[in-house]
Amino acid sequence: MVVSKLIDHTNLNPDARLEDIRKLCEEAKVYGFFSVCVNPAFVKAAKLCLEGSDVKVCTVVGFPLGASLPSIKAAEAAQAVADGADEVDMVQNISMAKEHDWKYIANEVYAVRKAIGKDITLKVILETCLLTDEEIAFSSRASCEGGADFVKTSTGFSKGGATVNAVKIMRSTVGPYIGVKASGGIHTYEELKALVKAGATRIGCSKSVPIMESLRQK
Repeated sequence: MVVSKLIDHTNLNPDARLEDIRKLCEEAKVYGFFSVCVNPAFVKAAKLCLEGSDVKVCTVVGFPLGASLPSIKAAEAAQAVADGADEVDMVQNISMAKEHDWKYIANEVYAVRKAIGKDITLKVILETCLLTDEEIAFSSRASCEGGADFVKTSTGFSKGGATVNAVKIMRSTVGPYIGVKASGGIHTYEELKALVKAGATRIGCSKSVPIMESLRQK
């Protein structure tokens, strides 16, 4: 397992400055992370900073509440791709998931998929801490029906982050061909390893550098 290539090195802080994003990108190049994950306003800057490297640019849509209309999420995603995003992490409409309107979830995911095309990786953030186990499973299934490449646990801005239980449910629901991204509250290599063992194939993390440094010391 090449740990660095599992990681979306993340800074989605509302008060992040351009210098913070440049630092994020430089760290991603040094440690060989799969991508940086930044807010849409920083996609162009991140793309420029990463020019000539193999680090991808990931961004977020409908973040962090997921309450935007599907047409707004689709437009936001399309603009992000035009600005240089390689991957889009959209937040599902959590209220509609709580209403068990799975058709709505599938349709909004499809709207974003249609807006960005088939070559851009699309991840759907479920915000699992707000869902029952059954709702996690149904949200995962609806996301796949809409055309998601990954389902993702968390924004990191709600009352909880990634858990082994949520990842196991997501993996058992989507099967082996859809990615599962664990994000939110991952601080150590031990936590990362447990989530990968549960079925995660990507890790969203802002503590990526300390994790990598802890591995170097072993």
